[in-house]
Amino acid sequence: MILLHFLVQHYRLFPKSLGDVLTTYQVQELHLSQTQGVWRYDKWGYPPEDAAPGAELLVWFLPQASNIDKLWSDLVNALSGLFCSSLNFMDSKSTVIPRWTFRPAGLADEGYSLQSARVRYSALPKEIVCTENLTPWKKLLPCNSKDSECKSSAVELKQTLTLVYDPPTTNRNGKQDWNFRNTYSTSLSSQCPLASSSKIFVDMESANFAPFTLKPEPTRIETFRRVGEIKKYAVYDLKEVLGKQGKIDLTALYPGVMQFSDIVPPPVYASRYVTGYGLEKGGITCQIHNTLSENITVIYMETIPWFLRVYFNSLKVENNGATIKPFKIHYIPGKDRSQPYQLELVFRLRAQSTTKISLSFDRAFLKWTEYPPDANHGFYVNSAVISTILPTSVNNTAVQQHGSTIEDSMNDQSEQLFLRLHTESLLVSLPTPDFSMPYNVICLACTVVAIAFGSIHNLTTRRFQALDPSKQKKGILSKIKSKLFKSSNLENSKSDSSGKTESEADKSNQKDDLKDDNKDDKISNDTEPS
Repeated sequence: MILLHFLVQHYRLFPKSLGDVLTTYQVQELHLSQTQGVWRYDKWGYPPEDAAPGAELLVWFLPQASNIDKLWSDLVNALSGLFCSSLNFMDSKSTVIPRWTFRPAGLADEGYSLQSARVRYSALPKEIVCTENLTPWKKLLPCNSKDSECKSSAVELKQTLTLVYDPPTTNRNGKQDWNFRNTYSTSLSSQCPLASSSKIFVDMESANFAPFTLKPEPTRIETFRRVGEIKKYAVYDLKEVLGKQGKIDLTALYPGVMQFSDIVPPPVYASRYVTGYGLEKGGITCQIHNTLSENITVIYMETIPWFLRVYFNSLKVENNGATIKPFKIHYIPGKDRSQPYQLELVFRLRAQSTTKISLSFDRAFLKWTEYPPDANHGFYVNSAVISTILPTSVNNTAVQQHGSTIEDSMNDQSEQLFLRLHTESLLVSLPTPDFSMPYNVICLACTVVAIAFGSIHNLTTRRFQALDPSKQKKGILSKIKSKLFKSSNLENSKSDSSGKTESEADKSNQKDDLKDDNKDDKISNDTEPS
């Protein structure tokens, strides 16, 4: 979160790269969050800093700024390069102008918060945070700045990193034991030298359910009162602890195995899901649960992409079967390929009940060039935003608007607590063509053409003429073949003729023998006596 009231000219703690971007594009206030995973409100309570799944950007422009749409387009491209993320996809197809949901969190002139035309909001549920986003974020920390002194007192830069771990699932002994070395793979050995205060707060309220021991001993135990709730925290002053020990490996030891019990839900939480079946029609339903014993008023904002064509007449707000009429409704229909659907409702949640908000939509047919590479994975829908005022601070550790640090927020003496929470993002399937079919058709067509091309080409291009075999000119190959076949024919004819001659000679010899025998017989007959 960045609050910019005057022109930033000196950079000792404030990053110059970010200050130049804010000054160039006339930004009054900017909120940028990148999240991986989903916060389970019904199990974990409320986070220190609430954010939507994926990337979320909220910007208030200065009152003298003109052509805000152009400034917004240039700003998201600049932030995309600064934070190594795909914020440049926050174009008009995913950007809305909220009317009631958001208000400036910093200093602003009277009536500025009512100028909703100067605010822009967009989210990318698919853009999750990763290492390449943490590196540029870390470079914006004050310890990496080595510039001149900053004298402006109306500039605030708040950078927050929230992590959630479940020790019983990572420890083999089933205990809730945790420490810095196992959680962060290292102990804490230094602090930011430019920070005026570096402290670690450990919530001791969980000791009512499972007592634990902290090592080393905390600097002190403090009790804070916040919105009527009294909480106890163990405080570690890093300047004092590191000065004595050099490093700190904060460890919590539990005497026994984790005993699971029913979870007490927070005062207000919500769940959201897609209804319907098939790839033609569908719906979105959001259930908001109020566990308090009194009615509260909420602001509900829904941003739906243009390819889900919403029917406004299908909007229903029901509580236990009874229809609830909203106090205010702000609805802007979407336009194909240019503007999303926007819906804002102001209505009352009844005590200890569940209110259901539902609407129907039709799935649009996209052009084949509009599908992403993983088209069968589906398309994401932004999470809904719920804003309200709570009379209690149960399960809430968030820093309020009038405080800059967690310690400031712990001593909140107000009677009410502002709450903003985000629901789950949705994944919707659209009618998707078979992108493998062109590949199959190309392969089949190429195979058929390759096999039939030669013969078809010969039949269609060759000219056939009747030729006299005797006049036909013989090529070298034909001459060689004719000689080979001629020599083989001669050998065959010679063998045939020699065989014939031998047989005739045998026959003539047989005839001569017969003649000689007859002659001998005749002579013998002539010599007999008479």
